[in-house]
Parts: sequence; structure tokens; C-alpha cells
Amino acid sequence: MKYMNIGNSDVKASIITLGAWSIGGGSWWKNTEDELSIKTIHRALELGINTIDTAPIYGLGHSEEIVGKAISGNRDEFVISTKATFDWDTGVGRYWNDVDGHKVYVDHSYEGIKKDCENSLKRLGTDHIDIYYAHNPAKDTSVYPVEDTVRALMDLKKEGKVLALGLSNAQPDVIQDWLDHGCELDIIQRKYSMLTRNVEEGVLPLCREKGMSYHAYSPLERGILAGTVPADRVVPKGDARDGELWWKPDRLPSAVKFVDGLADICEQYQCTRVQLAVAFLRAQGDFVNVICGAHKPEQIEADAPAADVELSSETVADIRKRLAALDAEFE
Repeated sequence: MKYMNIGNSDVKASIITLGAWSIGGGSWWKNTEDELSIKTIHRALELGINTIDTAPIYGLGHSEEIVGKAISGNRDEFVISTKATFDWDTGVGRYWNDVDGHKVYVDHSYEGIKKDCENSLKRLGTDHIDIYYAHNPAKDTSVYPVEDTVRALMDLKKEGKVLALGLSNAQPDVIQDWLDHGCELDIIQRKYSMLTRNVEEGVLPLCREKGMSYHAYSPLERGILAGTVPADRVVPKGDARDGELWWKPDRLPSAVKFVDGLADICEQYQCTRVQLAVAFLRAQGDFVNVICGAHKPEQIEADAPAADVELSSETVADIRKRLAALDAEFE
């Protein structure tokens, strides 16, 4: 396994992160087993993957609780990434959505951020969080001034409760605004895969310029790029894939055909499609860290070898040419 410093911080993370969204279970991710999830986290560490990404919204606190159980006794061996600003049944903040019978709210106030951090520390059973994100930065800055949210995060950092700061799901102008308000951002997290590359136009260049790391989630496009999804797969309502662009019936067959067509590159590099998908993102720069979701040991075992797959510039260009042909089908 290879490791990297997160932004300008001293946090040293494996270049592959175990994503703990599915560990939260609930209606988004059904058929997860807590004991198996704990074994998955332990197996990840055995493979050199020391970084775990979770959030309070994942299973309404359940993912954080399971991560906390898994790291109990060897906390210092792990790099824990979690997030602020989503809470449920409080009636405080901007209403976001109903999740598994609970009303979820977004609160970016100074008090809300501090409260969220304390709740996460308790669920995780730790005294500090290595990477702390503002999750989905506030849309209404007249209600939640950026300077108040930044002050909360910076105070948490001064108190030693968080070590590195980030924004999850932010556009370039928002990132720059937070930087202008004095937030010491070390990392930006957004969706990024072969099939979803919009961050290449603004976010990635900004990360390069400012010395920030990039945390890529959904590198397999919720499973399509693993090469195991049938072209006629129907996504059930409420599933985490429901409504995703490339999972729609008119696009999925073309995406599956594209993935099947990567067989020659996989053979050339002696890697799986999963590992190729991760390696493609890593090839965009050493500042890219890839989140691979898993709730079974065999899933993280399939992801880990991607750290050793290094694609040539010619191969990356070839993949981009094939992607351009795929995109042209829907123009």
C-alpha cells in the first residue's frame, strides 16, 4: 500500500480509503451485517488501508458507531474521516429529506458544527477526527454565514479535535470562498469516476493549485465499472443507485458495453476492472485519494491491489478516447 499526506496537514493516509456508507445500512444499503462490516475494517488495515470515510448521515449514526467499534483498541492505527452538518429529528436548520422515517436537517451554524463534532466523537469513541468535512456546504449564506462555519471548523482544529479540514460536495467558487474566509482546507471530496468526470474542469485544477488533496468517491459508479452488472439490471426504488445517471435504463447498456470493452487493457496490466477504474483516477495526480466502498472483506480485498496499478499516459489517453465515444452516444 502507498500513503500520502492530506493537503498541508501531517495526516498520512493510505491512497485508497475504505468508504463506510454501505456499512450504515438502512434503506439505502440493505443486507449489511455489522459483524461482517467490522471484519471488513479489520481486513482493510491488514491490507494497509488505514483510512476510513464515514458520516453521520450514513445510517443515521450507525456507520460511525460501527466504525467506532471496529477501531476500538487500535484507534491510532487508523485515519478517520467524517463530516458535519447533517442531523435528524432536531427541527433545527434547513430541512433536507426524510430518511428511514426521520426528518433530516442541514445546520451550518457555529453551534451546529460544534455539536455535530461532539456527537461524532462520541459515536466513534475517539478524542479526535483526522479529516473533518463540512458536508454539502450551506446554500443560504445569509442564514449560515461562511465566516461562522469556518470559525467553528478552525476552532475545532485549534482545540485538537480535528486535524485536517475539507469540503464535501462543493463547487469551485464555494471552495475559493471558504479559502478567502481563512479556512485551512486540506482536502476536497466529490464524486469522480471514469463515467463522471465533471470535477476535471474546475475542482481538480483548484486542488493542484492550492496544494489540496482530492477525495474521490463512487469510483466504480456504484458498481457499473466493476464489470459485474448486467445491462438489463433494474434498480429498486429507494436504492442508493436509484436516479443515478448511468444507472438509468437508456444509459446502462452502453455503460456496460464500455466496461466489457476494457478487457484488453485489463489483460495488458493484469488487473481487474475494479482495479483499472481506481488506477485511472490515481493517474490524474498523486494528490488523488480514492474511496472504495465495502462492507464485506472480499470487497476491500478486490480494491486494495489497485494501489499498485500504474497506468501509462498512453493508456490513460486511450481510455479517454473510448469515453469520448461513449459520451457522444448521448449528445
